[in-house]
Amino acid sequence: MKPSTHRSPLALALTLVSAGLVVGPSLIALPSATAATASVNSLDDTTVTRPDGLVVAGGMTQPVFAAARVIRERIWVETAVDTDADGRHDRVAIDIERPAARGRVASILEASPYWECCQDVVRHPVDVPRLPQERIGDGKGVSVSSAVELQAAQANRAAARTADRYVSRGYASVHAQTIGTADSDGCPTSGDHNETLAVTAVIDWLAGRGRGFHKDGTPAKATWSTGKVGMIGTSYNGTLAQQAATTGVDGLKTIVPVSAISSWYDYYRANGLVVAPGTYQGEDTDILARLVVSNRQKKICEPMIRAMERQQDRVTGDWNRFWQDRDYVRSAGKIKASVFVVHGLKDWNVKTRHVQQFWNVLNRNDVSRKIWWHQDGHGGPSDDDTYTLPNGRTATFDDVVNRWMDHWLYGVDNGIEKEPRVIIQRANRTYRTYRSWPDKRARNRSYSLAALGGTRRVQSFVDAGSKKSAQKLVREPAKANPNRLVYRSRKLTGATRISGTPQVRLKLSVDNRRDANVTALLVDYAPSGKAKIVSRGWTDPQNRTSTRASKPLVKGRFYDLKFGLQPQDYVFAARHRIGLVVISTDFEYTLRPKSGTKISVKPAASRINLPVVG
Repeated sequence: MKPSTHRSPLALALTLVSAGLVVGPSLIALPSATAATASVNSLDDTTVTRPDGLVVAGGMTQPVFAAARVIRERIWVETAVDTDADGRHDRVAIDIERPAARGRVASILEASPYWECCQDVVRHPVDVPRLPQERIGDGKGVSVSSAVELQAAQANRAAARTADRYVSRGYASVHAQTIGTADSDGCPTSGDHNETLAVTAVIDWLAGRGRGFHKDGTPAKATWSTGKVGMIGTSYNGTLAQQAATTGVDGLKTIVPVSAISSWYDYYRANGLVVAPGTYQGEDTDILARLVVSNRQKKICEPMIRAMERQQDRVTGDWNRFWQDRDYVRSAGKIKASVFVVHGLKDWNVKTRHVQQFWNVLNRNDVSRKIWWHQDGHGGPSDDDTYTLPNGRTATFDDVVNRWMDHWLYGVDNGIEKEPRVIIQRANRTYRTYRSWPDKRARNRSYSLAALGGTRRVQSFVDAGSKKSAQKLVREPAKANPNRLVYRSRKLTGATRISGTPQVRLKLSVDNRRDANVTALLVDYAPSGKAKIVSRGWTDPQNRTSTRASKPLVKGRFYDLKFGLQPQDYVFAARHRIGLVVISTDFEYTLRPKSGTKISVKPAASRINLPVVG
């Protein structure tokens, strides 16, 4: 239908195509995104020296404390947990760097299992004859890739940069070694409540409530601390910040979680399937614990880690109490600290679902919050990226975080809490600001996968198993391919933005086995023929009604599968096509059974829902 001349001219018919055939209803494309406006205080150029010795200029503390006068100390903080079952409360080691300031100072705490890492480990097998939920499977494990150690090194580099920046500006930098790692007591528990309480014990000590000890066993008190703590960290380190915040612990004033996990189930599972974080095929909570455990605790902790291996259940992939104990979305309503979420729109390690479900709780509870989406993968934004402040000046990401910490820990009136809440980097590396995320202007648009007249009522394909990657299977959409189904829109007449979670509904049968991987790929098809995977989603047909319980399949019977893809904020360019590709095994993420599973889909009873802005 042709749009009114008084509305956006960027109309498109999102007519989904199977094997090149046009199908479905129409969709209205959006106008270019409109930046939100915010009334904020201008950043004052005046340089002010405060009574506590801090120097503030441009709304930000300045590096005035000499490195030669930095005070360094090691403290052991007593926790309330005994994870190694030795009859004594575990103690965690913390390293402190603080300036020789005239008054008390606030602390920036980064907890991590990576300060002295990593052990050699063998990951779980992913190439199997059949999926384990069919009760048949074997295979050999694979050695851990260097990517895991690179992740640890990345977190450590980010932490070192934090210490370099903030100690000279009047903060204490505190590095905590999580339980069971480095010089701390206990056993690593991969995200459970014990690990959380071990981190909050450090905050309690910094606030004057906990017990700490010097190396010689004499009591240690944080007499230099204001009791105000901010937490920051990337990946696991950022996850620990979220864990601590969900307890509502007094003294924790703000957190800046970068690429952080909000639910470990969603890190290692997806709708009943065993699904790996990007580049970590075969990893799971037990492998992670074995990776970070210290040499002196390795033997002591092995029985506990073996128990984790059983409880995590790599056979059914179902949600259970083990995963509930590692879900921070359920407890995010207790958060009292402000939260500055940072995540990459291309992060396939800690996927974007972790942000949306956590951010939704912050929205519902009106927590003081900010979110920064960038165009890179796992970790923070590029050092070369600059963001334009409301007063027209440019700032780096580190500058913005610095101002955030200054406001919440030192009460600097720099107006950052009044600035736009949502910052999103676009593909051209420029930043736009918005009032909400997902954008409240987004509307759910639903499109049938049914082909136009003459096509078959049922379409089938065969799982390629480990033979073809998703990147290969989305190529050349107009050509027949026995290992996938492709549905595409016509060429878009204007830029089309989605903001939120794409949803798919598939009427699907598994014809010759008792289960199968099911993968849906949202694809951007350029006029040049280039195919870009924008989002992914996975599901286990045995978990069609609940992630808590698997139900057997009847071969050849059609079932309704409803599941979400990873949330996105993405703009499809004019003349591109929006595609949905349905495959079975996703080489980089799912377990990889031998090829040959036949899957059938009824397009007329299948749909894709897109959160379209405009």
